[in-house]
Amino acid sequence: METQKFSYDNSIVRAFLYATVVFGIIGFLFGLTAALMLFYPELPEFFFGTDDTTINSLGGGIQGLINTHGAFGFGRIRMLHTSTVIFAFVMNVVYVGVYYSLQRLLKTRMYSDTLSWIHFWTWQIMILVTYVTFFMGINTSKEYAEHEWPIDILITISWVIFGANMFLTIAKRRVRHLYVAIWFYIGTWIAVAMLHIFNNLEVPLSFTGWKSYSAYAGVKDAIVQWWYGHNAVAFVLTTPVLGLMYYFLPKAADRPVFSYKLSIIHFWSLIFVYIWAGPHHLQYTALPAWAQAVGTGFSIMLIAPSWGGMLNGLLTLRGAWDKVRENPILKFFVVAVTCYGMATFEGPLLATKNINKIGHFTDWVIGHVHLGALGWNGFMAFGVIYYLIPILWRTKLYSTKLANWHFWLGTLGIIFYAVPMYISGFTQGLMWKQFNPDGTLVWKNWLDTVTAIIPYFKMRFFGGLLYLSGALLMVVNLIATVRKGSFQKDVPAEAPALANINAKRKEGEGTHLWLERTPVLMGILSLLTISIGSMVEIIPTLSLKKSVPTISAVKPYSPLELEGRDIYIREGCNACHSQMVRPFRDEIVRFNGKNGQYSKAGEFVYDRPFLWGSKRTGPDLHREGGKNPSSWHYKHMYNPRSTSAGSIMPRYPWLIATNLDRSKMVDKMKLMKSAFEVPYTKSEIDSANSWADNQASKIVRDIFSEAADLKDAYAKRPKGELEKKEIVALISYLQRLGTDIKTTEIKTASNN
Repeated sequence: METQKFSYDNSIVRAFLYATVVFGIIGFLFGLTAALMLFYPELPEFFFGTDDTTINSLGGGIQGLINTHGAFGFGRIRMLHTSTVIFAFVMNVVYVGVYYSLQRLLKTRMYSDTLSWIHFWTWQIMILVTYVTFFMGINTSKEYAEHEWPIDILITISWVIFGANMFLTIAKRRVRHLYVAIWFYIGTWIAVAMLHIFNNLEVPLSFTGWKSYSAYAGVKDAIVQWWYGHNAVAFVLTTPVLGLMYYFLPKAADRPVFSYKLSIIHFWSLIFVYIWAGPHHLQYTALPAWAQAVGTGFSIMLIAPSWGGMLNGLLTLRGAWDKVRENPILKFFVVAVTCYGMATFEGPLLATKNINKIGHFTDWVIGHVHLGALGWNGFMAFGVIYYLIPILWRTKLYSTKLANWHFWLGTLGIIFYAVPMYISGFTQGLMWKQFNPDGTLVWKNWLDTVTAIIPYFKMRFFGGLLYLSGALLMVVNLIATVRKGSFQKDVPAEAPALANINAKRKEGEGTHLWLERTPVLMGILSLLTISIGSMVEIIPTLSLKKSVPTISAVKPYSPLELEGRDIYIREGCNACHSQMVRPFRDEIVRFNGKNGQYSKAGEFVYDRPFLWGSKRTGPDLHREGGKNPSSWHYKHMYNPRSTSAGSIMPRYPWLIATNLDRSKMVDKMKLMKSAFEVPYTKSEIDSANSWADNQASKIVRDIFSEAADLKDAYAKRPKGELEKKEIVALISYLQRLGTDIKTTEIKTASNN
């Protein structure tokens, strides 16, 4: 058989590796900044300065902060952190592993160097544009999918290019069978393509601007988003990283994978079960009960394939545990796989209703997520990087001691991060639910539960600092290794040519062995396996209008309220505030009074996107309307600590200083009516500006009647100035929340 000579392309691996390291440090810094702001909300003021702290300045005060226009607000920093870690750190290291391992597993160079580099640059450009837009407040608020529609298109283009290059490389391989790591790469590509496209269906306000609205509303948007959100964890943060585990862990240990059969069971059961579990993020919400039950059931089943993969990884080290003591790469891999097992056991527990009602919306979820992100994703990434750097630069690692220091700092960082968040979460969940014998809440003031957990926020920050310190040691180590080594761009290789083989199954050939040499069929079966759960959960909810009962009193947002809602989204307020009062006695009493109502599905029919949230740092806002006077909201946004002693909410003075841009207000209403059948009348659209003027004037009159200090301050300023500000639009939205059904019963319309 002819032996063919070719070369592996290391340059594309190097490019993605550099991007991984750079964006990893940036992502950790964003996370550390967000963690610091949760107990030191004055951080932006520290950097940008204050001219004046009196409310009488009315925009003259904290001028430096006003000039940022909210670019460094907590909501935006949090989005930047999560997006950087997922799309820039984890995905770049996935590309590092795929481009390196795929060539060697298939005994061929990538199909096209040009496609490789187009993929690289489109992905990095996407990340940089994301930074610009998020700093500017351009986002959709949908968790892990905050990018606006032009960036969604760029992600799609880059992903298609990556997929084309990968599948064409598989087609020209010089080996018959596909190794298990490649199964996970194929499943990842198919699942992410499906998830990204369907979750990000949106209608642009115009094709010359950035603003869009979700194609789904309310409950439907919620189930699609968490079908995506949970499976972004599954098919971005898990399956491709499992592919890296199956390649790099055996390589580093110099041992074969423990069990081929277990690999088969792990792959197929994981991609089948994982896709069903998304609704467990919406327990006790307005989501249909059947969807919640399905999410719980499949989440519990998820333990089996997840632990099968964990055991397959750890048992690969049989006979090689002596190497773990000496090899920092294996140390990182062992802790990573262990964290994967811990997180995938804890996740199903949190999906059960008894535990979910205590853990959801608390810091327990944050601890759970970061056990996976810091331990599983981060440590796998570090292990891959330490493995590849000496190979790519043909030298030894500069310092094994520094790598070991990195390992221990990172491990301590994970412990100091996760454990305080667990304690904080338990504390929050239990304090929220405590009642006195007379039926009143023990901790009625929300700030009691906030101040109780601030020490744990500080410990979490310390853990993040340790983790970042370890990563910085890695950077020093890598730079020193690169400097003493010699990079080889093209690595010579040779392998026998692969003879053309009939795709028909041979006599006596195992079913899966046959699938491994027929990648097209494997891809089709992967798509079907992934699609079953998606179709069962998504199609009924989207197609059956009766699944969302209508409430006659629920009306569309006024034009000013619509603008206020967009400001709320721009500032990332849903990062700290939920809008979902669950059917628990404590939540109803706390957020809506003794005789109040929990949130109903029909209340969200005009919400594009939904804003139910996933974390309560501040209180739920779904019943906020009418609870506090408009002047309170004004002062609260200017300085939360002036209205709520001990608040950790940052200031938003730019809302008071900035005029509301109404230039697209009418277009928004027209889009809502034409694209989404929101029942605005022609006269309402034609009179949108006067409608907004009247509502703004009413709010300002209320502010002045409630707060003499504000009335006196504005008396010296041009008449009508306050009515034009963004703060008034935001107040109009907040005062609307939850007011439609306070005295109204639900009425289901049979024809809707």
